[in-house]
Amino acid sequence: MAFTGNFTCNVFKTGLLNGDFDFGVGTADVYKIALYTNAASLNQDTPTYTPTGEVAAAGYTPGGNVLTPAVGGPDGTAFISFANTTWSGTFTARGALIYKDGGAAVCVLDFGADKTSSAAFQIQFPPSSVSSALIRIS
Repeated sequence: MAFTGNFTCNVFKTGLLNGDFDFGVGTADVYKIALYTNAASLNQDTPTYTPTGEVAAAGYTPGGNVLTPAVGGPDGTAFISFANTTWSGTFTARGALIYKDGGAAVCVLDFGADKTSSAAFQIQFPPSSVSSALIRIS
């Protein structure tokens, strides 16, 4: 199955209400981003990290990179974003999964097409603001 879009995972939505996620400064929660080929089957029902369909190449570590979250909430809109992250290596990815290490999936990112690196593969997140952050709740 191929990527079919960007999704906020259902387990993340219910987990927020249950207090299962902490993105605040000093939290013990660790968030990661894993890269996937178009062979992956990820969508809103993805419950946790899976190695199935994950990129396998020199320069890429299974499970992906640790992310540094940024949170805010002025003007009635709470948001979560992340610092950019980079891998060194030559490989192709079609999308990504952000997840809590050892826990639930947060969201699925569809790159829209295969993206291939020649030396460095970087995920550039949108700015941390109420109008452009990756995850916004209003």
